[in-house]
Amino acid sequence: MDVYTSHVRPPLVTGGKTVHDVTDDVCKHVEATPNIKWLMALGVSAVTLLIGAFGVYRTVFYGIGEWGLNKTVGWAWDITNFVWWVGIGHAGTLISAVLLLFRQKWRMSINRAAEAMTIFAVICALMFPMLHMGRPWLGMYWALPFPNTFGELWVNFNSPLLWDVFAISTYFSVSLVFWFVGLIPDFATIRDRATGPIAKAAYGALSMGWVGGAKDWMRYEYVSLILAGLATPLVLSVHTIVSFDFATSVIPGWHTTIFPPYFVAGAIFSGFAMVLTLMLVTRHVYNLKDYITINHIESMNKVIVTTGSIVGIAYITEFFIAWYSGVEYEHYVFLNRMKGPYWWAYWSMMTCNVISPQLFWFKKVRTNIYITFALSIVVNIGMWFERFVIIVTSLHRDFLPSSWAMFYPSKIDVLVYVFTFGLFFTLFFLFAKYFPVVNMAEVKSIIRDSSERKES
Repeated sequence: MDVYTSHVRPPLVTGGKTVHDVTDDVCKHVEATPNIKWLMALGVSAVTLLIGAFGVYRTVFYGIGEWGLNKTVGWAWDITNFVWWVGIGHAGTLISAVLLLFRQKWRMSINRAAEAMTIFAVICALMFPMLHMGRPWLGMYWALPFPNTFGELWVNFNSPLLWDVFAISTYFSVSLVFWFVGLIPDFATIRDRATGPIAKAAYGALSMGWVGGAKDWMRYEYVSLILAGLATPLVLSVHTIVSFDFATSVIPGWHTTIFPPYFVAGAIFSGFAMVLTLMLVTRHVYNLKDYITINHIESMNKVIVTTGSIVGIAYITEFFIAWYSGVEYEHYVFLNRMKGPYWWAYWSMMTCNVISPQLFWFKKVRTNIYITFALSIVVNIGMWFERFVIIVTSLHRDFLPSSWAMFYPSKIDVLVYVFTFGLFFTLFFLFAKYFPVVNMAEVKSIIRDSSERKES
């Protein structure tokens, strides 16, 4: 019996929870009056949002001359943050769609918050191209291909920037629908428990008439599989197309075919790190330790060490290809990254992205909550530096030494970035309070009776 039980996987939900316990544990945070900790957290994020809004105001009314760009470095802070936020949004769709198709049940406790994180991260990412267009109220309008009566104005289908428009808008739409469809059964549960007329009406509208019959569940599972099938190729295509912004150019350091898989692996790497950061805090604040267990954390850490290793191999491959190409400009770009004025950014990237994730090879580290939380933040800092290194160090010293220049972010650059952080966390805190952070319907499907878990 001991030999048999040693190979039995630990339950995904601990604490001897019943189906009723799941409903109570998740719904009580939605139904309860906001506590002082939540109000303080929301207040901090709202203040951050308002402080950053000054940078958005200056950008909209005075133009991107308020940023630290110059003739040589025409892309810098804005595109760095855009790619960083898009990358963070990757984990939600991967957890929801790809792991659903592979029948990985450990995703069920974390997919809801990961999907929400995807939506909010993509919204933050879209802030930067909208502001860069100069007139946000017209920018997205003119980026779309549609017949018009204003002359021969048409988008350039050869531009990877337009491909970004199609890829990210499709990704956002599918992710939003996927997230909302998954919420419908849980909205119905909250609707049935609601006592106030406003809550009952609001959650009643959101549940879209769900009654929990066999036909409802059949259609729910059918739509979920269709959306998962649509979303799975988007996991690979979205950041691949974002990488084409650089790979299709002739700038030394960008013109390389390794960028698509390299960017996808990096996006999953940073996305899972952000999921860990948010879920560890949510797990502690909402006392969800029986639903987001050490096994969930360890599984996510395994993904991080795998994708982090792929990113490290990509860094080494870049150097090898630069040497093997025999192109002196490529040689210089990579040596400049290591030894040039931005050496500190390069070595910060290498330390955070290549060295720190290797600690997760050790089970004691993978299962330590505090180390995991610290390393999840370190990984996202490193991924931000990666995007900064790729963009700025390739631009500030290109073919002509006479045009070399340094980039320094302005205060407005920093404030716009702060604005997106305030926006992201404000949206996430509102989600965590008024929406169920754990997918009750799916978690109930993996609940075992206490008698099944106990082995003598």
